[in-house]
Amino acid sequence: MDNIRFGTPQATDEQCIAAGKLVNADSFIQMLPQKYDTVLIGDGSGLSQGQRQLLSIAKAAISDPPVMILDEATSSIDTRTEKIVQDGMDNLMKGRAVFGIAHRLSTVGNADVIMVLDHGRIIERGSHEKLMAKKGMYYGLYTGAVELS
Repeated sequence: MDNIRFGTPQATDEQCIAAGKLVNADSFIQMLPQKYDTVLIGDGSGLSQGQRQLLSIAKAAISDPPVMILDEATSSIDTRTEKIVQDGMDNLMKGRAVFGIAHRLSTVGNADVIMVLDHGRIIERGSHEKLMAKKGMYYGLYTGAVELS
């Protein structure tokens, strides 16, 4: 509970639990020995990387910022866990401006606008569907036809 409320100390227990549910962390938290009152040791190494990521997303949810910047939010988790984390992030992104920085392009597919940068310059811009239809750099990166340099 204290881990989720870390940046927002005035958050109630109910708000912390709602944040956990919003970002799909509640199911694993309910399996912990003391659920939301479980004490994490050190850096939380008893949790998987995906579980730690979900707790970080819950911390963001509880602070309810109007704008968020997510930098490689799923870079260190496996593809199975990525789906759970992505669903939680999708819930968190509703109703706010979010800038997502990602090399794993599956994490940006639901974005309203995707911008492809090359050496700091925007070379493509559009939805996933439009960029795929264009068959440019995004298409090449997404399909694996082009490698990042």
